[in-house]
Amino acid sequence: QVQFVESGGGLVQPGGSLRLSCAASGRIFSIYAMNWYRQAPGKQRELVAAITSGGTTNYPDSVKGRFTISRDNAKNTVYLQMNSLKPEDTAVYYCNFPPALRTSLKASWGQGTQVTVSS
Repeated sequence: QVQFVESGGGLVQPGGSLRLSCAASGRIFSIYAMNWYRQAPGKQRELVAAITSGGTTNYPDSVKGRFTISRDNAKNTVYLQMNSLKPEDTAVYYCNFPPALRTSLKASWGQGTQVTVSS
């Protein structure tokens, strides 16, 4: 079973930056796409960044131009660089596989990392 450990969250002022990390267990990490998600209080979990095994990235309009996803397959780690943060970016951030892959690999959710954007 694949497990994820997210880190790097914290309290930051509007306009600030944070870099999140997600360490994955398992030797086959490099061949799979990976996503970053977030869940704000009272809201559903939403996708904020995606990266394929080959490094192609995709973002929703809400974070495009501000967030950058990257991966280091040698370290089994995926990153999320977040710039120009806004109060509406406040949420718990998680990494995981895309939904179908998550099911087939029986990947559980990590504990997430809290990001709070506030002055």
